[in-house]
Amino acid sequence: MKRLLLLFLLPFSLHAQEEAALTKIALGSCSKQDMPEMQMWDEINAENADLWVWLGDIIYADSDHLDTIKDKYARQKAHPGYQDLISKTPVIGVWDDHDYGVNDGDRTYPRKDASKKLMFDFLDYPEDHPDHLHDGAYQSYTYGPKGQQVRIILLDTRYFRDPLGRANADAGQRYYKDPEGELLGEEQWKWLEGELKNSPAQVNIVVSSIQIISSRHPYEKWSNFPLERERFFKLLSETQPEGLVLISGDRHIGEVSMILLEEEYEVYEMTTSGLTNTWTDEYDEENPYRLERAISRNYGLVEIDWSEELPRVSVHVKGPGGESLIRTEVK
Repeated sequence: MKRLLLLFLLPFSLHAQEEAALTKIALGSCSKQDMPEMQMWDEINAENADLWVWLGDIIYADSDHLDTIKDKYARQKAHPGYQDLISKTPVIGVWDDHDYGVNDGDRTYPRKDASKKLMFDFLDYPEDHPDHLHDGAYQSYTYGPKGQQVRIILLDTRYFRDPLGRANADAGQRYYKDPEGELLGEEQWKWLEGELKNSPAQVNIVVSSIQIISSRHPYEKWSNFPLERERFFKLLSETQPEGLVLISGDRHIGEVSMILLEEEYEVYEMTTSGLTNTWTDEYDEENPYRLERAISRNYGLVEIDWSEELPRVSVHVKGPGGESLIRTEVK
């Protein structure tokens, strides 16, 4: 049945993609194309998810040479397990830095427009996909029938991002924070505000390649751009999207965090990373918002139960062999 519905689920419209309600969305990030033995496509395919979402670092390219990026996408796409996935499951996604083209990349990367085209080609987006027309790779899709809709918003944290100054070792951070710096760019901000304010969905999923809530680790994160993070949380407080879940990748760990915003509005974030990469040792990393953490290769699930008047949404981090590492119900 799912194979027959693929034509109706092609991700190039902001309107409802398919009348069947989504109940399981699988997500993942940080997948080195030259480590197929480490990828978990057997486990992911066994989930029989309704949708697969790439959260960034689809490949590790890190190159100014477009042929290199294209070749690495081709190697990733040729893996038998991934071929099995795309034969039966719709796929959407957005980049992080390594597939963008440069580690910790920002708006100064000279090949960003051509790189976007290569990513969209890998994702099999058609030439008339509307997101070919604007700068950046941000996207939004709405799935399901009225009353059981899911909106998925994919943010672009690379194309418009201001450069950051590299910190010295004594700072305890990789980069100095930029109090005035931009992460999303004004064009993307206006679009995001409209997507949240006008969402008809009962479940709203916002994907950011880098972590939003966790603010004290030394790596890439929204808190390196304090005004952007504050603006984002203010927007969430004002719009209070139904069934909101934030999703991130990048960190090579599994983690669930929760922050309480104005008017007692709880916001949850699941970090699921990576498919091939994880920490080799566990160490203490401060995150006052953390509910759970797992050090393992992993993929993520958003599971939705529509059997009651209000949907019940859970986030689930799973490891090799489909082992359950973290499971949290979003309240």
